[in-house]
Amino acid sequence: MTKFKPAAWPRVLRSQEGWFGGTSKDNIYHRSWMKNQGLPSDLFDGRPVIGICNTWSQLTPCNAHLRDLAERVKHGIYEAGGLPLEFPVFSPGESTLRPTAMMFRNLCAMDVEEALRGTPLDGVVLMVGCDKTTPALLMGAASVDIPAIVVTGGPMLNGKWRGQDIGSGTSLWQLSEDRKAGKISTEDFLEAEIAMSRSPGSCNTMGTASTMASMAEALGMALSGNAAIPAVDSRRRVMAHVTGRRIVQMVKDDLKPSDVMTKEAFENAIRVNGAIGGSTNAVIHLLAIAGRVGIDLTLDDWDRLGRDIPTIVNLQPSGKYLMEEFFYAGGLPVVIKALGEAGKLHNDALTVSGDTMWDQVKDVQNWNDDVIRPFEKALTQSGGIAVVKGNLAPNGAVLKPSAATASLLTHRGRAVVFEDIDDYKAKIYDESLDIDENCIMVLKNCGPKGYPGMAEVGNMGLPPKVLRKGITDMVRISDARMSGTAYGTVVLHTSPEAAAGGPLAVVQNGDMIELDVPNRKLHLDISDEELKKRLDNWKSTVPVPESGYASLYYKSVIGADKGADFDFLVGHRGKAIPKDSH
Repeated sequence: MTKFKPAAWPRVLRSQEGWFGGTSKDNIYHRSWMKNQGLPSDLFDGRPVIGICNTWSQLTPCNAHLRDLAERVKHGIYEAGGLPLEFPVFSPGESTLRPTAMMFRNLCAMDVEEALRGTPLDGVVLMVGCDKTTPALLMGAASVDIPAIVVTGGPMLNGKWRGQDIGSGTSLWQLSEDRKAGKISTEDFLEAEIAMSRSPGSCNTMGTASTMASMAEALGMALSGNAAIPAVDSRRRVMAHVTGRRIVQMVKDDLKPSDVMTKEAFENAIRVNGAIGGSTNAVIHLLAIAGRVGIDLTLDDWDRLGRDIPTIVNLQPSGKYLMEEFFYAGGLPVVIKALGEAGKLHNDALTVSGDTMWDQVKDVQNWNDDVIRPFEKALTQSGGIAVVKGNLAPNGAVLKPSAATASLLTHRGRAVVFEDIDDYKAKIYDESLDIDENCIMVLKNCGPKGYPGMAEVGNMGLPPKVLRKGITDMVRISDARMSGTAYGTVVLHTSPEAAAGGPLAVVQNGDMIELDVPNRKLHLDISDEELKKRLDNWKSTVPVPESGYASLYYKSVIGADKGADFDFLVGHRGKAIPKDSH
């Protein structure tokens, strides 16, 4: 690590240079309007002005408690001598927003970027929680590159139903399959519904929200211990408070995202993702964040760095426990320490605390070695994300081994094809559907352009006729995503996607497909000549949006293998102060 050298302090900050410093008409204009909120004159004396970028929304249940946390952040900023100014940005809520929150991650990132650049801010606290809000705010902040730090809302408490813990998402998928198989009634299902989400917070499994909270911490962009504190635990408020204190010093030091999010930081995050059994969605999000910082990160990096990482966090959907137990066991710092001791991390990576990653975790203890296991008792010795390639996925597809069935990681089967999600829904309950547990379910036209937005539909539920046999998993292949709470032998993000004319588009019923995860192979068993003939004759069936944001998305989104950002947003555009507004 190149040692970080703090900037000189005091100095003139961008809030003074462009807005609040001086006696010109424009300076008075900017200050006087701010003062209608009851702000004393001495708050504009050159102290750091800190934005609190808040994704609070009642339409984003994971983030509905962030108003309270923002107040705690303000306390810390005032204590440290800064001026906090809270502002809202678009909040893509995973559980309510259609067609998928992923379609609006880039819109949120645009909102954040322009708000940070165009307003008198010297630093920013990123208030996040729900799946897409964490990467979106990191992407926007990286493109401006003013000092930034993340504080997450934290996971909800464990679900409790009939004497057992149930996890958000994971238990929903399991109970849904049980109802289709006739194991539980609709009344049972409805009873479980009210027991799943019993407190504020995001998913209590190692779903995408918990994964991305862990990625923010592993990247060094959040204070150590941030990821796992339950939303309703008083220590979550403490974390918000001390984060507010810390951002003021970061502005004085000029410690920026580009100083923290180096290639080494991304490599650390990939390895941590393998150890926690993190969501496949982390692949797309980290690729997109890296693109904003200007870091060359690829799917090959994901596969190379994850192959030798055991999954040691025993949480649903890969394992048994939930986020509460993870926090009580010591949380992410224990995982980071274990990886560091095993020589699998860049221990000297810089973090927003100003310390190295290793300095933050070297003294932590593991309080439950069944929740955070030693390497020799890992859930799987080769965790991480497996990237498979072949004539069916020339640019790659991903699979999460820790959530898959080991016997299916090497499998050859007959394709049963669904042309889109509506085709799947129309056929899956049909008892005459020619399918059994040895088949491979193939779903098309659900990628970034195809859905549009690349929804979490890749973990297709199995047909009832198979479930009734006691079968709980089959190989499934698509260009879609799946929830981080989901499980199964599910091949995702197949690239190029079907709607862009990738080979997935021309798979036919009855084709034989070979999945060989140990050898990282995904092969459609037809000749090169036949594949070329099919592709030459292929015509897209996906409607092209003619106007609105959907049109912008369709025209501008890049492939999942590159992070599904917009082509015109890749890179960073800096913090230069825009022209005067009057």
